[in-house]
Amino acid sequence: MTDLAVIDVLAALRTRGQEAYLGEPVTVTEHALQAATAAQAEGRPAPLVVAALLHDVGWLLHAGPRPHEERGAEFLALQGFGPQVTEPVRLHVQAKRYLCTIDPDYRSHLSSASRRTLGRQGGLLDEEAREGFATHPFSSDALALRRYDDAAKVPGAPTPELEHFARLVDLVRGA
Repeated sequence: MTDLAVIDVLAALRTRGQEAYLGEPVTVTEHALQAATAAQAEGRPAPLVVAALLHDVGWLLHAGPRPHEERGAEFLALQGFGPQVTEPVRLHVQAKRYLCTIDPDYRSHLSSASRRTLGRQGGLLDEEAREGFATHPFSSDALALRRYDDAAKVPGAPTPELEHFARLVDLVRGA
């Protein structure tokens, strides 16, 4: 049985998640479902599938001065999720900045909304930040999550319903 904390996490996607996703042609929930579906289709471990599903939960929380990835990671940690979920969530914007820094072609593949937000998110990384990201224990998961994030903006893409992932979210939270 799904407990109240997990229900609260998913409730954010069921309600506020129906809002448009920051200039993209999908809702926040469609974006989340597409990212999680892609991770699951690649056979990724359950915590990364859950991170893909919940990576933008910070947008659904009360706005504040802290970036959405930090708000989301903190919220998920308070809900009992471990670092295999919270760290890729916290690092997914840093992963975008990293990829833009090391791969000049990567930026051209971003959506126009994602290119616009890059500057507000800090732009390219300096050498120290680039090395720090590259050596972080969850950098490879964050890079995978970033790729799912980038691709999860297709209007009408078929995905399972949110309930498909509810048990997985519950299992990962309990791990």
